[in-house]
Amino acid sequence: MADDLRQGYRGRIAPSPTGHLHLGHARTFLVAQQRALDAGGTLILRMDDLDGLRCTPDFSAAAIEDLRWLGLRWHEGPDLGGPHAPYTQSERMPRYAEAFERLRASGLIYPCKCSRQDVLRALSAPHEGEEEPLYPGTCRPASPGVPAEKRDGINWRFRVPDGGAVTFHDGHFGEQCAIAGRDFGDFLVWRKDGFPSYQLACAVDDALMQITEVVRGADLITSTFRQLLILRELGHTPPAFFHCELMNDETGARLAKRNDALSLRTLRAQGRTPEEVRRLMLDV
Repeated sequence: MADDLRQGYRGRIAPSPTGHLHLGHARTFLVAQQRALDAGGTLILRMDDLDGLRCTPDFSAAAIEDLRWLGLRWHEGPDLGGPHAPYTQSERMPRYAEAFERLRASGLIYPCKCSRQDVLRALSAPHEGEEEPLYPGTCRPASPGVPAEKRDGINWRFRVPDGGAVTFHDGHFGEQCAIAGRDFGDFLVWRKDGFPSYQLACAVDDALMQITEVVRGADLITSTFRQLLILRELGHTPPAFFHCELMNDETGARLAKRNDALSLRTLRAQGRTPEEVRRLMLDV
């Protein structure tokens, strides 16, 4: 069923509380805030906390504290509530289960027994150098069908339309195009531990929260193609997308949460002011 017509700009920032936020996260979130302000719209904070092995309440609390210290403000979120609550993914499981069953009924997902490493890579938003490998189709049925297996206890993949072009206009990088089956393959939508993949949860939440523009890092462009396929099959109008340049450290490596020296928490502890941290984002 298609979305209702959206009224006004709705953006979001969606940290994954698996560690302390660094300058790269902060810069992307500041861009998201500015685009919401420029549009006179609403900004939402959502915690993407489905990585049960690494996400902790302490990291969630730290993210909110650090972002507020930096000067970010949002209109809806886990600390504010709002009409689309809850804003923490681990509290939204029934929504993902419903989307899964709709995809199953369409015949576009199938159970897969392959590659535990693929599942681990689907725990959270992909990082540079950790992109989900092109699936060789080992468990893919010869033709689409409605599988009867139980949802949990096995991995599930989305059957991409081989050779089909998936396109979108990016607000920063311009026209983007990928060929399904060549640039990305059948991807995970549900894990055997009973949780949805990043791709499914993110697509469902952006639709149900009526997000009109997703602002995030350029490392997630390939994820956008996958999520567009999910949104199309679920009958949702996709948001616009604006992917930001990634930030590198002094060695040229992409910033990661393991680089604690450039985390907001560490910079705060060093006595840096929010203004100094904003200047650092231009220098790194």
